[in-house]
Amino acid sequence: MSTFDRLYIVRRDGERLDRIAKSELGSERDGAVESILSLNPGLAALGWLLPLGTRIKLPARPSSGPKRPTIKRIWGDA
Repeated sequence: MSTFDRLYIVRRDGERLDRIAKSELGSERDGAVESILSLNPGLAALGWLLPLGTRIKLPARPSSGPKRPTIKRIWGDA
């Protein structure tokens, strides 16, 4: 099992795992929700709306996408 980076505690009614992934990891896609679920056995059994006080282990935020190449220009680099 992977190690977790930080702990998130549900503090508002109506919190959903996909929204937590979006706000904390930058996206709810590309396996973000699945990686949270793998760190937190039993979390899926709580349902879509997470109860107040639920503690969720979060993985490290993924590194940003590939860097844009630097293009040499006669008036300077971009």
